[in-house]
Parts: sequence; structure tokens; C-alpha cells
Amino acid sequence: MVLKDVSVALDWTLNTNHAGFVVARALGYYNEEGLSVSLIEPGTPYVPPAERVRDGSATFAVAPSETAISSCSQTEKPRLQAVAALLAEDTSAVVTLKASALTSPKLLEGRTYASYGARYEGRIVQQLIKNAGGSGEYNEVPMPALDIWAALLEGKADATWVFLGHEGVQAEMDFVELNVFRLADHGIPYGFTPVLVANPETLRDHQSSMKAFLRATARGYEAAAADPQRAAALLVEESKGALNPDFAQKSQEYASKHYLSASGRWGYMEPERWQTFLKWLHDTGLLTDATASRAPVEGKSASLEDLRSGKAGKLLDLSDPRLAEVFTNEFLPEKQ
Repeated sequence: MVLKDVSVALDWTLNTNHAGFVVARALGYYNEEGLSVSLIEPGTPYVPPAERVRDGSATFAVAPSETAISSCSQTEKPRLQAVAALLAEDTSAVVTLKASALTSPKLLEGRTYASYGARYEGRIVQQLIKNAGGSGEYNEVPMPALDIWAALLEGKADATWVFLGHEGVQAEMDFVELNVFRLADHGIPYGFTPVLVANPETLRDHQSSMKAFLRATARGYEAAAADPQRAAALLVEESKGALNPDFAQKSQEYASKHYLSASGRWGYMEPERWQTFLKWLHDTGLLTDATASRAPVEGKSASLEDLRSGKAGKLLDLSDPRLAEVFTNEFLPEKQ
């Protein structure tokens, strides 16, 4: 079955992580595949992009890999499957302001962390603190996603999780020095982020269209990597002036270095990296059947505090067939 109209729910306002979509559309790559592609930016109030895929208002969503993993245990909502990694390398990190003197994750004990309220986020940050020699006790405060960076700058939070190609570049331009804590440097084998997720039923029912979309998108990211200046200019044009041209150029220079693998391929997700992250989640007691909720129901969901304290439901077995379906490279173009 052919699907002509494809929509992508973005995880944030338009930025350089999304450049491949913009470039592919501007250069006619989607048109060549017979597709009309729309990009959906977060609105107010913020709607998680994955929810748009679940309710059918978007074909794809940009999300962290944890979104696909946590959907494995959900029975009331459609499961989601990751089909491509937007970035070949992790460019995210937990940061504090240099002026705060919080120079180690250990020093986040008792401090306030501005949280997106994601399923595994709090426990990952807790483990980051523990791995640095701390107790893991801290204050996790969920905030509106688009307000989190301002909360750090204004002193309403001591730390948060950002993309270095976005907030990191903005901080540099604003002469704001940061302490940067990369998860990999502290013993946490983090997965791919962000990834594109979709409803497996949509993937199955519209295979040719899904492959066409990813084929054109791969071309878009390859073009953005090859010519960052053009990609930045197209992003600024797409944003209708919302993106500062100087920031777009600097951010694009950073992000373009991380789109493609060492072999020059976009989107491909190494199974070993998924398996390593899943095993780490399992070994730390995070890989359970509970979902995050601000109004938890015993036996079905848990609060962020419950999740941090290990009250997170039944541990999933690594051999659970649902875990084998959290991602697929099936719809990506073949390696050239």
C-alpha cells in the first residue's frame, strides 16, 4: 500500500538535529519519491512526539531510544519501533553552569535537576551520580520541556540534560561556560538519540513508502553533512526567521560531524549498541514493565520517585521477544 503524505513530529523546535528532513524537502528528494512530507513542531502545551504517532496524527516521531524501549511493556497504547538514528554518535550530556562549581556528578547530591519526566531519565541521572562516587540522592523536578534550558540559566535548576550541538553551542555564543558530564565517560553505555520511531503496523502496511521516505531522508542528511553552510541556510529559511543565522551556522558545523557513521552511512543502528544499552538497563533494574505516570496506578505505572527508588514493576527478561523488536534497520537504504 502506498502512503503519499508523511508527517514527522519533532521533539523540539526546529534545529540542526532535524536538518536532513529540511534539506531533503528543499532539494526535492521527497518529491522524487512521490512523497509530501510535513514537519510538526511541538506546540503549547507540549505534546510528546511519540503520542502523535500513537494517536495517528504523525507517521514518525523524533524521540530518544528509551521511547521505543519503554513502549515494549505497554498494553494500552501501540508499541513503537525505532527505524533510524538521526545521529551516529551521542551528542547529549548532563550539564551544570561552570559558575556553580558543580564540577562532578557526585556534587549533584541534594541538588535540583530539571527533568523532562522521561521513563528512564531519573534513574540514569541517579546512576551517573553514583558512578561518580555519590549516593544518588537528588531532587528531580519535571518542567515544561521548552523551559528547561532557561531554568538552568536562571538558577531554578542546578543541572539538566542537553544536546551539545544545540544548547552547548548557544552557551558558547552567550559566553556561558558549562561543566559537561557525558554518560559514556561515567560508565553508562547510552543508546542512540534521537531516533525516528513509528508504529510497527504503519511500517508493515506501507513498506514501500517507509523505505522511500528513509531513502530520501538519508540523502538529506548526507547532503547536510557535505555542505553544512547550505543546510544551515535552508534551516533558517524553513524556520521563517526563528533561527538565528549565526547560531544555525555554528550549530550546523557541530551537528554535521555526527550525522554519518565512520563509513559514511546515515541512520544505521548497530545491534550491539542497542544490546549493550538494554543489558545495562536490565542490570541496573531499570528494564521493567512499569510505565512512568504522574498519577501512578499500582501494578501498571509508577511515579518518577518510584522509578528512582526501584519500585518499577517486574524486571523484563533480556530474551523477551518484544525487546528484539524495539528497533529495525530493515527500512533503511542498503549500504552503498
